[in-house]
Amino acid sequence: MATYPILRATPRTLRRSRRDPQETSLTLFPQAARHGNREYPSETLAPPPVPDRSEKPARELVGIARLAASSPCAEAKRGTEYFLLPVKSILNRCDSDRVPFKWTVNPYRGCEFGCRYCYARYTHEYMEIDGGEFESKIYVKQHAGELAERDLSNEKIWGEHIAIGTATDPYQPAEREFGATRAILEKMAEREGLSLSITTKSNQVVRDIELLQRISERSSLTVNMSITTLRTRLARLLEPRAPRPDLRMEAVRKLREAGIAAGVFAMPIIPGLTDSEKDLDALAQSARDAGAQWLGGRVLFLMPSSWKSFHAFLQEKFPKLAARYLDWYKGYGDMPKEYRAKLAALFGELRRKHGLGSRPELPLTKSWQSPQLALTLEMGEA
Repeated sequence: MATYPILRATPRTLRRSRRDPQETSLTLFPQAARHGNREYPSETLAPPPVPDRSEKPARELVGIARLAASSPCAEAKRGTEYFLLPVKSILNRCDSDRVPFKWTVNPYRGCEFGCRYCYARYTHEYMEIDGGEFESKIYVKQHAGELAERDLSNEKIWGEHIAIGTATDPYQPAEREFGATRAILEKMAEREGLSLSITTKSNQVVRDIELLQRISERSSLTVNMSITTLRTRLARLLEPRAPRPDLRMEAVRKLREAGIAAGVFAMPIIPGLTDSEKDLDALAQSARDAGAQWLGGRVLFLMPSSWKSFHAFLQEKFPKLAARYLDWYKGYGDMPKEYRAKLAALFGELRRKHGLGSRPELPLTKSWQSPQLALTLEMGEA
């Protein structure tokens, strides 16, 4: 087994300016593509070309890239390598205007679930690693518990919401071996008055139900279970190593039975695959039956690195849809505003029909109120 990761020369994703939108015929809820719809992909559907770059010697790397290059390989299984990554902190300040919180926690860099559409693939590029290796090179943040204890003592985070699992899944398979997420949660359980949320695609979260109950006694905690579709075969194509949708929904049921605030995030909603009204209605009904308190949704957003991976997947599995994505996304970014607005309206109807909220409606902490409670839905979030 290699002791250190081997960083191969990889192309940097081309970041080009978005072309002006063109009038496109949009069907809001097209017939979802079915398996077996295969054609030979056309060369005209290829993603934009990217320039080559030369491999950098380790001594020339800086920041997180240097740390990644020097991280020892701790284990390798299932075709995935795990590296121990030294970091200075566990809580990360988030300045994105796309999210309504300032602090995030991602115990791992990279995610073994391998979701075809994952927007976070670009985070591997910060380590000079190609986004295509996002699911095969997983970096475990070292000393997660000790760093979390120190970070939680920083007064800068007091009164602010902390979102766990914003870029990578905190309950991916690596958690079974390394336990970084649990180590962090154990330190949070010792605190009072925190505002926390966990977002995951994994039913492994039920392992920590007792711990989550302890946290909920002293802080505000919500769990968002990400379920993009109830169709098992489609889910396996889109999210190759994530637990089945029914297992995730059952986890919601167990969380609610344990008294933990939980809901379902239909994120992302994938145009042409998971956006039919029939499928979304079935998802909302299943969430209600499992005791979910809210149903959130956001249309697929493609970063340049995720566009490269996802469009190649569409060309192979759904070639007709791949051509439409070129018109819709122009290479990356958001779906047109008209589509997002209509989908948001549909989600409003589904919530009213099934008695679901749009987001957690709970005080953010047991001891104080925060302006972050006023989480507003932006255009494109259903």
